[in-house]
Amino acid sequence: MIFISEIGLNYNSIFSNCEELIKQSKLAGADIAKFQLGWKGKPGEINFLDEKKISQLYNWSEKYEIDLMFSVFTKDALKLLKKFPIKRIKIASRTLKNDIDLCKEILSLNLETFISLGMWEDKSNLPFKDENIKYMWCKSSYPTSNDDLKLLPKNFKDRPISGYSDHSIGIDTALLAISRGASVVEEHFTLDKSSTFIRDHILSSEPEEMRLLIKIGREINRKLSYGI
Repeated sequence: MIFISEIGLNYNSIFSNCEELIKQSKLAGADIAKFQLGWKGKPGEINFLDEKKISQLYNWSEKYEIDLMFSVFTKDALKLLKKFPIKRIKIASRTLKNDIDLCKEILSLNLETFISLGMWEDKSNLPFKDENIKYMWCKSSYPTSNDDLKLLPKNFKDRPISGYSDHSIGIDTALLAISRGASVVEEHFTLDKSSTFIRDHILSSEPEEMRLLIKIGREINRKLSYGI
């Protein structure tokens, strides 16, 4: 069972916030702290991450003993990230829809690759077959409504789509996905969901919610593995 703490842009363009978000992700029990590279990332934009900042993110992740991962949105971002020891990587559904060549370049690295399918219309016809890929079901609506969630797979086990990337409010849908066999869950993470800096805060989990999600989720996963 893998839990991804999607920090994304929830550091509110205050880079020092990233350390606390990484730390709290670890304390909540997450396996991976994730950021976005190349999305709103030009100089002067709210998510500008240069080589120096990325190096600091790696230092913090090592300090708190949690894996670091990035969603990569541009070829320049990928070129920058290649300067670092990449263990895993993420392809956002926007990239899957709009830049298939970048997706192919990412997959050529032969790394464990998580791919979100929110903007991929035909989820019965997936674009790549690769043992390194972990496809993740999601809806690209923020926040995701109950009507949007009616197509949530009834069974994730032994299926090409093995994970769930959550854009809904609360942790109940993520727990539902785990109960249906999802082996990867990505949950947006914030220190303050009342923040209006970007839209993602309202659909994110605060530290105690994330801790509860991971604690209950791992127990559900253990019970399923026992055949319960």
